Amino acid sequence: MKVKICGLNPARDVQLCIDLKVNFLGFVFYEKSSRNVNLQDIKILSRYNKDKSFFVAVTVDPSNDFIKKNLLNIFDYIQLHGSETKERINEIKNLGLKVIKTIKIYEEKDIGKYKEYTNADFILFDTPGMENSMEFPKNLIAKLPKGEKYILAGSISEDNVKNINKLGVNFFDLSSSLESQLGYKDHHKIKNFINKINELKN
Repeated sequence: MKVKICGLNPARDVQLCIDLKVNFLGFVFYEKSSRNVNLQDIKILSRYNKDKSFFVAVTVDPSNDFIKKNLLNIFDYIQLHGSETKERINEIKNLGLKVIKTIKIYEEKDIGKYKEYTNADFILFDTPGMENSMEFPKNLIAKLPKGEKYILAGSISEDNVKNINKLGVNFFDLSSSLESQLGYKDHHKIKNFINKINELKN
């Protein structure tokens, strides 16, 4: 079972997540988001000993120039939320980053889009919500491909993760459900969620 927490603040949240052995730590680079990371804060990330955690840059149609100037040597993965093609994914991987490609699921027929991105390292299935995530319908979760390559996002929390896991999901992406207010992660909620995951593993 793996966990990715998205929308983290480089100064406030990182050490806690590393200490809790959160697998993937996501940082948003999108100016319209309340979770947007100031480019000056990137320098803070280079100070951490990541141990077994990976840093993920969450982006929308990033340019090669942006990637080279800001992401290389600090981030392990880039998460793509834009109109990137399979060819563009190859270009980004050649720059030196592994790729998580996000697919927004509006209806059942959208699930099959993952087949267009076989070269992505991970596929993230997400709901249409932006700042506040929508809950992923259970009937659609049951129809998603299963395996270590596939990540699920969409109002996952301590309260529902056990039932979602029973549907075959083993990689969870969380953001708003771990916040006390928009853009501010609640460390108590993070600890409780990771404790729940550790219970499910045993």
